Amino acid sequence: MADALLFNPHTYDPAHFDPETRRLLRATVDWFEERGKRRLIEDYRSRAWLGDFLAFAAKERLFATFLTPASAAGDEDQRWDTARIAALNEILGFYGLDYWYAWQVTILGLGPVWQSDNAAARSRAADLLSQGEVFAFGLSEKTHGADIYSTDMLLEPDGDGGFRATGSKYYIGNGNAAGLVSVFGRRTDVDGPDGYVFFAADSRHPAYHLVKNVVDSSKYVSEFRLEDYPVAPEDVLHTGRAAFDAALNTVNVGKFNLCTASIGICEHAMYEAVTHAHNRILYGRPVTAFPHVRRELTEAYVRLVGMKLFSDRAVDYFRSAGPEDRRYLLFNPMTKMKVTTEGEKVIDLMWDVIAAKGFEKDNYFSQAAVEIRGLPKLEGTVHVNLALILKFMRNHLLDPIDVPVVPTRLDAADDDFLFRQGPARGLGSVRFHDWRAAYDAYAEVPNVARFREQADALCEFVTTVAPDEEQSRDLDFLLSVGQLFALVVHGQLILEQARLTDLDGSVLDELFAVLVRDFSGHSVELHGKDSATARQQAWALGAVRRPVVDEARSERVWQRVEALSGTYEMAL
Repeated sequence: MADALLFNPHTYDPAHFDPETRRLLRATVDWFEERGKRRLIEDYRSRAWLGDFLAFAAKERLFATFLTPASAAGDEDQRWDTARIAALNEILGFYGLDYWYAWQVTILGLGPVWQSDNAAARSRAADLLSQGEVFAFGLSEKTHGADIYSTDMLLEPDGDGGFRATGSKYYIGNGNAAGLVSVFGRRTDVDGPDGYVFFAADSRHPAYHLVKNVVDSSKYVSEFRLEDYPVAPEDVLHTGRAAFDAALNTVNVGKFNLCTASIGICEHAMYEAVTHAHNRILYGRPVTAFPHVRRELTEAYVRLVGMKLFSDRAVDYFRSAGPEDRRYLLFNPMTKMKVTTEGEKVIDLMWDVIAAKGFEKDNYFSQAAVEIRGLPKLEGTVHVNLALILKFMRNHLLDPIDVPVVPTRLDAADDDFLFRQGPARGLGSVRFHDWRAAYDAYAEVPNVARFREQADALCEFVTTVAPDEEQSRDLDFLLSVGQLFALVVHGQLILEQARLTDLDGSVLDELFAVLVRDFSGHSVELHGKDSATARQQAWALGAVRRPVVDEARSERVWQRVEALSGTYEMAL
């Protein structure tokens, strides 16, 4: 019987969605399954462009249905619905990150358009989507990366209300094929933030020069250059500070997709790894008879379950966000940073078990082991997102407010607030509900209670031995603190979703045993930091805890892992 906690193409039925969403998700799964594993792997190895997939998506109007907000929709099924977008992320990640990437950078390219008041550009984008076109997000540059303060894409006024744009962009997905590229630049005649401009370009225009694909992959991560590119008034999406905000708010929308792509990769790899290990005989016994193998596969499984629980709950906060509720601004970098790094751990644990099998060219696992590395590094590094998370720590831990409970959000609603987020500032004023409530609800679970001790200790750290002024400039020290805070937030949303889904208690306890060890590990790391004071060192060692061991519980969870063997294998 399939494990209900993991995506399995053989049993997948997204019955919680409306009929058209169900049809499109199932049609996508069926397209990949009919294509088969051999073709999937060969396309990956040969770096083939994704023309067949994009033709399928165009025929089914997949991108048009999922990525056209209701305000620009041509039919009742079109909306921007984060829940179903997350479901498609997981499916595309499951079959190959190259497919997900073309979809992801289309989302990024659409961000500045859907945030714009330019009716002509919005109508053009909707038409292009309906024709099956993909989009691109022209923000990063070779010299400056995503440092938008330093853009060298220059727009010179042409005297007729438009501009001529000249400059290069780098790391731009879909730059070879995008019907519309949202490009960030600055005017030559206006200094400072007032000179920023976001405009729409066409990759087929003669003044758009495709330089190369900067990666050796089916993903087309382009370098392109504009040479005296004509930017008409109807091509301008944003000017001034609004262009800056559109860039950051687009990344807010886009970075959320990384967590569910990571989940899909791990799920496919887990089916392969468990099936291989369970059927491989070593010294007269199945590999899965060895205690260290059981521990590693069990840990990989519960970490993966934690990734799914956190991400599913984060969807609810994203969809319920508004001007007075911006809690998503914490949970969003958490999905980007914490969930994707958990994905790396999941793959590493399984790879330790299957060893050389993980390199074989006929398996999905070999590409999973490569592609899982990219997600923590896209849309801002782990360090950038950890630093962002730290901005919320004091308010989240120490100063909660009473707010209504956010429900599960699987309704067919349009998440229009994502395109009217407003100025990208004021993070220190965001307030949160009491994180302790989620932990209190599971106080009887031994390792939840043990982890709660560590979370309370972190509150003590913030109030008694918080970083001083000098340490606050030591990013290396602060990032260790950020890892501890991220674990508390990670555990909180896991527990909220566990309550909503009636998660098996043994799985939850085993998962929190892992989190207890993680917190202890980061505490020891903090203890060893060069700038840690004697009081901080003492606190760090005092926060170390041993998980509550229960062999019967671990065996019950192992049986769930063992049962994955043979439950899914992609047809050749």
